[in-house]
Amino acid sequence: MAQYAILLYAPLQDLDVGPGPDQLELHDRHAEDVRRQGAMVAAFALGPATNATSLRGDVVTDGPFIEAKEVVVGLYVVEAPHLDAALEIARRNPILQQGGGLEVRPVAGGRVEVQGSAGRPGAAG
Repeated sequence: MAQYAILLYAPLQDLDVGPGPDQLELHDRHAEDVRRQGAMVAAFALGPATNATSLRGDVVTDGPFIEAKEVVVGLYVVEAPHLDAALEIARRNPILQQGGGLEVRPVAGGRVEVQGSAGRPGAAG
């Protein structure tokens, strides 16, 4: 079955406040629904873009790689038989009702390493 990455975008100005408990609960519920459906492969919430460190060539700078009105705040990977099924999963994501957006892309390849993950935030083990 094909895998699709779903990238979550939020307006940059909303990141100063962050999601409230009610918004987080909606995201947790959506993630649980996708897990129950058997489609969830992996999911990650990202730290604030203001904490990003960017690299270009030999230059290291604090902050996001580019200036933008929206930034990636998370991503998840789902298994779906085709793009339309992945889009249906994405359409149920609450970020669409919270002023954000989504991007759905086929996963071209990759793997997940789990060894040595104990002790990291959000890591199982």
